[in-house]
Amino acid sequence: MAAIPLNTIRSTIEGRLATELAIAPVLPVVFHNQPYVPTPNSSWVQCLVSFGANEYLTLGGTTGSSNSIIGIIAINIYTPKGVGPGANLTIGRRIRNLFNRQIVSGVGYIGPPIGPEVVTSPAPEGYFQTQLRMTFETFEDL
Repeated sequence: MAAIPLNTIRSTIEGRLATELAIAPVLPVVFHNQPYVPTPNSSWVQCLVSFGANEYLTLGGTTGSSNSIIGIIAINIYTPKGVGPGANLTIGRRIRNLFNRQIVSGVGYIGPPIGPEVVTSPAPEGYFQTQLRMTFETFEDL
């Protein structure tokens, strides 16, 4: 089996989230390296997929060996400031349900989410922000 390209893994995760958030209630979703100017007093989501630790699963050089690749999905949830956390936590539950302990074709295993945790200094300012974080593990056969 060939290695799954990192871009395929990223786009699979992002596509899964974009498809869910295109269903009512619809929410804008923004990804790495995309410019976005939010509408004031609106709700929206940012998804950041990063690749991190790798480890050998089997040895064998450049062929006949396998690696484990661990990545992080960080999802920032933004809702209007000053109206309480209810809407934000509802969006957080929706996203947790989408990813929580799932095996996703083309990605691998997605671990249990952490959060939504309140971000005390939201960026951009003017929003109530929480963050969900999940690890994922995929395998690379050489």
